[in-house]
Amino acid sequence: FLKCFRNNMLDVGIDPRSYGTHLFCRGGCQYLHIELQWPIQNICDWGGWAEDFDNPGTIFKYLLSWLDNPYAQRQEFFDVTRPPSDPCNHCGRTCHCA
Repeated sequence: FLKCFRNNMLDVGIDPRSYGTHLFCRGGCQYLHIELQWPIQNICDWGGWAEDFDNPGTIFKYLLSWLDNPYAQRQEFFDVTRPPSDPCNHCGRTCHCA
């Protein structure tokens, strides 16, 4: 999967060296929680986190981020006419996901 993903990034002119598969873990958790409305305990079981739910902070790192905008509609995420967001404190990008 990672090889195909990185080849796809090369095809669109993006250097793939700084990208891995971890972003799909976060996206998968958010999809299960938001779209499929899985309970958090089921997501923990699926991801192999906190079997006895003794450290719920792990799953919340995957579900929520200070970069998330809870007021943005999902259909707005890929709207190319949408104005850019504030620059990311980590990478400095101003893309909508930053």
